[in-house]
Amino acid sequence: MLVHELLSFGDPDRLAVCDQGRSYTYRELRDLVRRCRNALYVQGVRQQTPVALFSRKTVHYIVAYLAIASLGAIAVPVNSQLSQREVGYILRDSGTRLLLTGRSFDWKAQPATADLDGKILQLPMDGYLQEEVPEAPALPPSFTDREPFVIIYTSGTTGAPKGALLSHGNVTCNARQVQDVLHITAEDRVLGVLPLYHCFCLITALMNPLLAGASIFLYDSVNLKDIVHFIRQQRLTVLYLVPSLCSLLIRRGSPEDLAAVRYTILGGTAMPLSVLEAFEAKYHQPIIEGYGLSEASPVVSVNPPERVKKGSIGLPLPGIQVKIADPEGRAVPQGGQGELLVKGDNVMLGYWHRPEATAATIVDGWLHTGDIAREDRDGYLQIVDRLKEMIISMGENIYPREIEELVYAYPGIEEAAVIGIPDKLQGQTGCCCYTVREGETVDPKALKKYLQQNLAIYKVPRVFRQLETMPHLATGKIAKKDLR
Repeated sequence: MLVHELLSFGDPDRLAVCDQGRSYTYRELRDLVRRCRNALYVQGVRQQTPVALFSRKTVHYIVAYLAIASLGAIAVPVNSQLSQREVGYILRDSGTRLLLTGRSFDWKAQPATADLDGKILQLPMDGYLQEEVPEAPALPPSFTDREPFVIIYTSGTTGAPKGALLSHGNVTCNARQVQDVLHITAEDRVLGVLPLYHCFCLITALMNPLLAGASIFLYDSVNLKDIVHFIRQQRLTVLYLVPSLCSLLIRRGSPEDLAAVRYTILGGTAMPLSVLEAFEAKYHQPIIEGYGLSEASPVVSVNPPERVKKGSIGLPLPGIQVKIADPEGRAVPQGGQGELLVKGDNVMLGYWHRPEATAATIVDGWLHTGDIAREDRDGYLQIVDRLKEMIISMGENIYPREIEELVYAYPGIEEAAVIGIPDKLQGQTGCCCYTVREGETVDPKALKKYLQQNLAIYKVPRVFRQLETMPHLATGKIAKKDLR
């Protein structure tokens, strides 16, 4: 299936998207996509032409995605929080010459982007509404779902961002795999609060609802406290969230706010068990944890709603194979720890113009995720930690997440992250960064003593740092690179 064909599933008169109070039926959405498609064709967009998107989430972002797909071009969504220098890097790396944007860049204003002046055509994201233009031709019958659709750039926490190239088939396959487990219906009202440039939101809050003919409710406000009111007012039934938003609901919401909600699904990063239990106690429903990465389009596993196992990332989606492997790629015994490998039609085509990086990441068809996991006897997966975040101290492997789980359970802790820092004697040592709930205090000496009582001594961080605020990525993950 091709991405733009997902538009055909919704009833023409049913609500497709609600954007800042303005509603669009599936019939109106299809007309907007047609007009955008024609306008892009007039600008020279053809098969495999990269077109960048830089904007906050609006219905026009969705329209642009689908219009680009319908021309066989390649969408390049750009994180709207990036600096001009970082945006310039992605435009150069992807070979983009057309940027659909919510605001224009003055490339000459910074030396790092001066070379782009006159090379990038910038058009407003809703520019297709200005006038009608001739109809663009249909894609040829030879165009298949193996053709590229989107380049998703990684966050670049370990160097320059790499572009994961996903095909039409990767994306639509993953939307169907999610549907096979969650069974979203046309009656569902799905929250779109996460950024549309992120792969998790692209599949769960856009592609999958379109496949189900459901209604998408875009929420885009700098005041995230209003989200609780929005969920209740719009009677939303499916929430896709990241941990920071779940914590917000625990602090600010009431059971009545989520009265219409069927599923609350978590992605982005693992949720501490104490937070999962607090959410369930307040709202009398579990958080459904899942797992994914951009290179897998992105969803790999999710807890079946009828069989949620707290603290796990669930079962592999239908059609996806997983393997827990040792450094040589051999499967470890059940219950053992190893790198999580993934195989299936959802695995990316490769990294954009980076054959060596692709060959190092996809070996014999297996995608190496870089995450350490274990599988229990029921087939449920649990992420132990990131392979690259593992701390090696005096030859011992230390997994920060194990320590973070304990820190989160300590009274007064709001957020916590454990990172490795250089140590002349041990090679690395742990540093525990944390924030404290409003009106409460945490004694770092008492916190350290608590960890000493619950952990092997070599696992206890040597350094403790209380922060006023914790740095976050746009996906809600704690930005450990910034902490370092």
